[in-house]
Amino acid sequence: MGARVLLVGAGAREHAIAWKLRQSPRVDEIFVAPGNGGTAGLATNVPVQPKDIEGLVKAAEELRIDLYLATMDDPQPLGLVDRLTAAGILCYGPTAAAARIESSKAWAKAFMAKHGIRTAAGRSFTDYRDACRYVESLPDRPMWVKASGLAAGKGAIGCTGHAEALNALDIAMVRRDFGSAGDEVVVEEELRGWETSAHAFCDGKTAVMMPFASDYKRAGDGDIGLNTGGMGAYSPTSAVTGELAATIKAEVVDRVLAGMAAEGHPFAGTLFPGLMVTANGVYTLEFNARFGDPETQVLMPRLESDLFEICDAAARGKLDTVEVRWSPRPAVGVVIASGGYPATYKLGYIIEGLDAVDPDVQVFQAGTKYDPRGLVTMGGRVLTVVAQGATVAEARAKAYDNARRVRFVDSFYRKDIASGVES
Repeated sequence: MGARVLLVGAGAREHAIAWKLRQSPRVDEIFVAPGNGGTAGLATNVPVQPKDIEGLVKAAEELRIDLYLATMDDPQPLGLVDRLTAAGILCYGPTAAAARIESSKAWAKAFMAKHGIRTAAGRSFTDYRDACRYVESLPDRPMWVKASGLAAGKGAIGCTGHAEALNALDIAMVRRDFGSAGDEVVVEEELRGWETSAHAFCDGKTAVMMPFASDYKRAGDGDIGLNTGGMGAYSPTSAVTGELAATIKAEVVDRVLAGMAAEGHPFAGTLFPGLMVTANGVYTLEFNARFGDPETQVLMPRLESDLFEICDAAARGKLDTVEVRWSPRPAVGVVIASGGYPATYKLGYIIEGLDAVDPDVQVFQAGTKYDPRGLVTMGGRVLTVVAQGATVAEARAKAYDNARRVRFVDSFYRKDIASGVES
């Protein structure tokens, strides 16, 4: 009898992971809490929200879950892995103590300083006036103000100088636009270079790197507009050479695992550092203790190995016993969003054209649900259209050709995902 696996979340990331798990002969049932219209076709959606830890534990016990596979950020800092482990359920994901590397940017900055992981110079504050005085003491040049807690990927504000930084502090600490995530803020220097995302499967002592991916955070073409959860991605990142990848593993990922183990809370799960490659080397912008979105949507189609086998082995501390293979074919993902996202947008529009998509193109659903009219929009980011090709350019052309076939009222997508990338 196959395994029963639980995912928590409602994004295209969860749809992509459920799609990959469904290919495993070792998986019998997949449950997604709360899921979306896409996961409904591959798994059983469970009407429990990601922050309802009691409800998730109860559901996991009633559903006789064999493996909880952590995909999103909310449940782990609230102790879901700790609770499920205590209930005898195997987990691929970090404990609440290990998840602090994402849930508290201030904690992560101190951890990086202690364990020799390079990051931007900066300071953390819980007092608004102290933070303002610190900003005013700095040279009037670009800097970042970041809500320390979880803010759905939208808590980092780039500032050109004093005036914008002071306004950002007001947004986070006085207006509290990010809620309790802004109880503490990090003010740090701006680094100049180019960004990439690293992902690694981890079992507490061993890390296996995934291919590198690059995402697009701003809502508009040319990286203008508001920050979003991500408007598209491509993999591999051709600028990441073998030498640079080895450096990132040794100086970032391996140091995290060694440091976490030394502090008594080994990191098991997916480690996802956001990196800036500068003229002076690699710096870590932040850590995520889960899979990225939209990076996961372009990574899962490239994974040739059995995702369940990898995560099950990692959960048992035996990651070194499995082979992890990847397709050399690049993938490009284009997010189709609701008009107005990430600010105000309307819901409930009928989604058309999915039946016209090429059979080898994946459409991973996020903000969707079924109602009597059919599949309708239920969120800001609605779909991610993912295609592969012999090159990034070929994958890009195919992704956009198929994205144009999908329609709903007020839909939009960036036109420059992977533009100019040579591979």
